[in-house]
Amino acid sequence: MSDRTSPLLTGSLAGILMMAVAAAAFSVMHAAIRHVSDELHPFEIAFFRVVFGFVALAPIFLRDGWEPLRTTKLKLFGIRGVLNAAAMLMFFFGLSITPLATVAALGFTAPLFATVLAALVLGEVVRLRRWTAIIIGFVGAMVILRPGVIDVGLGPMLVLGSSVVWSVALMIIKVLTRTESSVTITAYASIFLAPICLVAALPFWEWPSLTALAWLAGIGVVGTVAQTAMNQSFKIADASAVLPVDFSKLLWAAAIGYVLFDEVPDLWTWVGGAMIFASATYIGIRESRLKRAGALSKGPPSTPVDRQPPTEDRRGA
Repeated sequence: MSDRTSPLLTGSLAGILMMAVAAAAFSVMHAAIRHVSDELHPFEIAFFRVVFGFVALAPIFLRDGWEPLRTTKLKLFGIRGVLNAAAMLMFFFGLSITPLATVAALGFTAPLFATVLAALVLGEVVRLRRWTAIIIGFVGAMVILRPGVIDVGLGPMLVLGSSVVWSVALMIIKVLTRTESSVTITAYASIFLAPICLVAALPFWEWPSLTALAWLAGIGVVGTVAQTAMNQSFKIADASAVLPVDFSKLLWAAAIGYVLFDEVPDLWTWVGGAMIFASATYIGIRESRLKRAGALSKGPPSTPVDRQPPTEDRRGA
């Protein structure tokens, strides 16, 4: 019997399975956040998400000591930490008061904002096809929100705002990846996020019950699994193979929202979500091909889910 593993199992198929796991895990995590928000303020949940996420790095520090914390970019890390915290707090609060399917659909806008900022701030060349995709994506967001037709509401605006802030943070992460390791970037994110989220949570603080604490630990674990699976999917497979699977987040969100929270997404959420996803997927695939051709500088992922930094240095998404 040959010792070789099928390229299909180590490439596209494995990447697709990893992305499917990531999409399901992120959806479960979002539902858990919504559930725990009945007992705890979203800002407190965000704080514990950061804490348990940092605990996941413990094995690395046990192996490498304090070496991952060596850096000359502390000020840049601090700015990125403030932006990360703002995006995360907005996202968690918005998630607590917004239907899960709407959150999933609007979450697809982050790559659109990131692409616009990459052009404006980093000088990346964005040509007609990607600008067209960006416009279609933003039209999709308007289809979901329908300003002037219905009351937009605070929740969806917070989710959309978190995508904008996160895309700014991504510009800083793109700069940091030129000199810093993914472990260093992740560690400093937690170091800066924890105190900021704690300060935000203190006015609403309630000590969690043992049951809530178990849920919070589960949110941290599932979030880490989801982020790792997503990063791994891009590492072992081409973006064109795995990005379409990311749409299953909307399907999972709709199903979980219906079963657990009696939420039924309307037609506009599906139509707008599909438009945003299609445009974001095109941009992701297009950028992946340009990076392979050397036309774009390499950088981190532009698809946030819980506004946590990547645990791996996924390039070319």
